[in-house]
Amino acid sequence: MAAKTKPAFDSVKDAFSPVTDALRNLEVPEAVREFVKKTASTAKDRAADLHAGSGKVTAAIESTIAESVSEVAKINRNIQQAMYEDAEAFFASIDRLASAKSLNEAIQIQSEVVRANGDVFLSRAKATADYLGKLLADGAKTAQDNFSKMYTKTA
Repeated sequence: MAAKTKPAFDSVKDAFSPVTDALRNLEVPEAVREFVKKTASTAKDRAADLHAGSGKVTAAIESTIAESVSEVAKINRNIQQAMYEDAEAFFASIDRLASAKSLNEAIQIQSEVVRANGDVFLSRAKATADYLGKLLADGAKTAQDNFSKMYTKTA
């Protein structure tokens, strides 16, 4: 039975031998080889650019997050300081009110305390507005810088 299979295999082999021989002797034109090399080189360069760009994006994100954490910590410290100053002012005003010898003097002290609290409030509101304006300007500048770093190459 093996004898019957071999002649069938040989006949298939013989039938496809012209195609096999043609493929063995097939030459790829120089232009095609150069095109493939150039395309591969361009793809390699773009992959390197993509890798570098992704590194820049990661660095920009890390920088932004670090700056955000720093700003949040700064805001928390400022809030804590303001609360402490408010508590000190409150207890000082109670002490001053307790030392008043007349109703008229107590009203005068209370008016001064309210005026001082209003001044502190206005000062804090102005400082907060200035801080937020600076923070937004710095954030926009950082975003613009990061965007320009990521897209330095043009197509």
